Amino acid sequence: MEENYVRHVELLGFEKRSYPSQHYVYMLMVKWSDLSEKVIYRTYPEIYTFHKSLKEMFPIESGEIEKKDRIIPKLPAPRWLISEKSPETRQITLAEYCHSLVNLPPHISRSRHLADFLAVRPEDENPAAPNALKKNETFVVSTELARGNVSVISGPIILDTYRVIADFEKTSKHEINLQTGDLVEIVEKNQNGWWFCQYESKRGWIPASYLEPLDGPEEAEEDEPNYEGERFVTARAYTAEQEDEISLELGETITVIHKLLDGWWVVRKGEETGHFPSMFLHKAGTREIYDADRTKPQGQKLPPRRSTIRNAKSIHNKSRQRLSQDSYRRNSRRYLQQRAGRPAEPSGGPRSAAKSPMRERKNQDNIPETSGSESETGKEVPVVPARPSPELILQRCSDNTCKRVSTRGSSSYQPT
Repeated sequence: MEENYVRHVELLGFEKRSYPSQHYVYMLMVKWSDLSEKVIYRTYPEIYTFHKSLKEMFPIESGEIEKKDRIIPKLPAPRWLISEKSPETRQITLAEYCHSLVNLPPHISRSRHLADFLAVRPEDENPAAPNALKKNETFVVSTELARGNVSVISGPIILDTYRVIADFEKTSKHEINLQTGDLVEIVEKNQNGWWFCQYESKRGWIPASYLEPLDGPEEAEEDEPNYEGERFVTARAYTAEQEDEISLELGETITVIHKLLDGWWVVRKGEETGHFPSMFLHKAGTREIYDADRTKPQGQKLPPRRSTIRNAKSIHNKSRQRLSQDSYRRNSRRYLQQRAGRPAEPSGGPRSAAKSPMRERKNQDNIPETSGSESETGKEVPVVPARPSPELILQRCSDNTCKRVSTRGSSSYQPT
């Protein structure tokens, strides 16, 4: 069995601690080859000590023999007297160092020495209790800086605060127990729907579906639907459990049309749409292979859908606005037809008769139901009126519309 190795390291930010004395630790997100993700804490002197030992272990690659052979990145030595700005100004150096480190040749980037240094320690999972009179202060870097993509440092980013809408009981040591009404600070928002948060002195993962913003029900960072979409491939099969989900097999190519922060993305397969766990997707064309037998990120199960959470209590009078699958299908079909240069068909036509993963859609021929309860009738897609005839358009519409119809139509379309 292949030994677990580090495949990605990202600087999340730094934390100012007051116990046992004032010091700074840097937060690093370490992603492993088994798809697990761990947050660890290291001081700058610790990182520099590791850097020195790495140079000793690989003298050729560190340029100790020939400077021209150096490929191990440089790291400035720590200063004994540091100012309040030192941790902030070191962020860009550490971000670039981490980015370069994992891109070194495999005999270095996958070495046991690197893996041991970045392995989770007991104090990473259970840090010492903070000073009762002085709380820890956490500062998060921007995403671009964390990935080593910028050369100018920005100021610290204040952590977002969210409210817990229902009691959450952890099922693994990487998660955190929370109760309704707790206010948590978000360190990282993972696309798989699990967010890393801190509550008082505790840190751990929690499903995004258990959290709500304080200033309103809507999530400001959530993107609008993109019906052109992005191509992804399913890394695992999934069988739908809710009406608005979609069942897909391993290796199917689909289009993601709406990335939702709870980790359940809306995808399109042919003319069918539905929610699908982003944890089971990877971008089409990437070389990274996902093994179905490997552990899920953080060893986590799929994040729950908000609709399945019992006793959820929001502080907002209005609930979050969510598009129905009928809207996704209708808008997606309209986009595809416009791209193909065809007029959009009525949403009640034969093309809308694709089968849902949970039920067969009704009203296939746009004929109103004559039987059944009112509740069932209320769930049906409204009957779309027939497209008006060219004659009616020419009689009642604007000049611009009439010109377009006259241009496209034949002479038989002229008004009588």
